[in-house]
Order: sequence, then structure tokens, then C-alpha cells
Amino acid sequence: MLNVKSLRAAYGQSEVLHGLNLDVAPGEIVAIMGRNGMGKTTLMKTLMGIVPERGGDVSVGDQPITGLKSHQRVARGIAYVPQGRMIFSAMTVQENVETGLTVTGQSNVPEDIYELFPVLLEMKNRRGGNLSGGQQQQLAIARALASNPKVLLLDEPTEGIQPSIIREMARTLRRIRDEKGLSIVVSEQVLSFALDVADRVMVIENGTFVHDSPRAGIDEATVSKFLSV
Repeated sequence: MLNVKSLRAAYGQSEVLHGLNLDVAPGEIVAIMGRNGMGKTTLMKTLMGIVPERGGDVSVGDQPITGLKSHQRVARGIAYVPQGRMIFSAMTVQENVETGLTVTGQSNVPEDIYELFPVLLEMKNRRGGNLSGGQQQQLAIARALASNPKVLLLDEPTEGIQPSIIREMARTLRRIRDEKGLSIVVSEQVLSFALDVADRVMVIENGTFVHDSPRAGIDEATVSKFLSV
């Protein structure tokens, strides 16, 4: 569903991603782990067209998206929940979710989105800025789902969120995958969350993938070593 070949990206003259290859099957959840500064966020931003590719190819299903602007990539089926959530704090919950509808031609939020996040239905007339961190993360995911994506990218979704909410988020992401058949790529530093949610765990170090393992056969000690400073 997501096919990345020899992807390179740079800030100015400094190359950050060095020819990454990544294949995500339909309905697969892949966790990309690594310490800060290793390239996780750059990978997400490059897949979304926020950082331009310096080389390589990216496709969603059979649709090439290399070189497209971010909004064109959303129309091709890729959605992004950025680090820090980036919701519109002055807009209501409902207005936030509706901003995700722009590429679908729909004007009403599908009911199944509120079924996934009942708290958002209760608070749909409340301003986004008045929600807790965990509720804002749910809102950011709901907004991304409103674009009816095939691939969902989440950048550090557990950052600043309490452990009980993190466990609930893992359950919700698996439910989204099961009900909508989405492929999900999540960048993460919390190993327990990655093991909770992912079918496969990859580790990125200095812009290169250095470890790739199915969850069932993962060597937690090896992955932890990559994550320790």
C-alpha cells in the first residue's frame, strides 16, 4: 500500500535520509523507532511532501506521489498526524474534523469517526484548544481520517500523553486498521507502545534503517540498545 524506494532527503546541503526503502502492506501497522535526530520526523515530512525528496520514489497503492505537493498527496490517499498534533485551537472540535473533508467532496463528518472517538462527539462544539493533550491527539487522528486515507502517518503520537491514554490509543489504532483496512506508519520512541500496536518494528539510525523485525520475533534488548542515548 505504501512503497518507498531509495528515498533521500536533505536540509540544504546536509542529507538526512540516505536511500531508505520501506514497503507497508495493506492493513499493516509499522512502527519506526529511533532516538531524536535520527530521521523519523524528516521521513514523515518527506512522505507528506513538506520536505522535498532529493531522490527516490514514493507511491500509495499504484499511485506515484513523488514530487507532488502535500494536498495532492492527501488526495492520493495519504494522511498525516504531525508531532505536537497541530490542531486549530480556536476552532471547534467539529470544525477541526471538517477541515479533513476538503479532498473528499463531503460536507458532513462520517458517523464512524465519532464512533471511534466518542469523547469528540461529546465535545464537538468545544474549542480544540480547551481539550486535554490526549483528546487533542484523538482530534488530530479524527481529522486525518476524515480525508478517507489509505495510509495514515503518525509522528510521535504518544509524546506528552499519560500512560492510560497511550494504551487506549494503541487499541484505537488497531481498531481503525481492522475496520477501515488502513495501513499505518507510526514513528515512536516508546517501545511498549510500538509492541502494543505494530505488526512490524523498524529502527532508524542516522537516516538509515538498521533493524527490521516482525513484532512476534523482536529482540527487545537490541531495539532498546538503539533507543538508549
